[in-house]
Amino acid sequence: MSLFSAGFSSGSLSLMAQGVGGGGIMAFLPLVIIMVIFYVLLILPAQRRQKKTQEMITALKNGDKVITSGGLLGTIVGLEGDSIQLRIADQVKVKVLRSAVTGLQPDGKEES
Repeated sequence: MSLFSAGFSSGSLSLMAQGVGGGGIMAFLPLVIIMVIFYVLLILPAQRRQKKTQEMITALKNGDKVITSGGLLGTIVGLEGDSIQLRIADQVKVKVLRSAVTGLQPDGKEES
């Protein structure tokens, strides 16, 4: 049994094929909109935050008071390539990677 015998003419088949093509493009529109929203709300702020952190890490200098990812609070006393030397107490120095520094201590906060 062919399509033509079921009551479809060749003209109506071509119109149906054209209608499906237009609807297919419109079906992707919500997906594209969702991807744009994810980019604006999630990816873009994360990239900005990562860039800001990287700039802070490269601008570290002796005397800066920093916080490490391990929770150490210290003052930078030495810079050596990709690592830094922190003074965490009198006569106590530790060597940590620059990437372990998560931020600078606020100026009003004193080390104990």
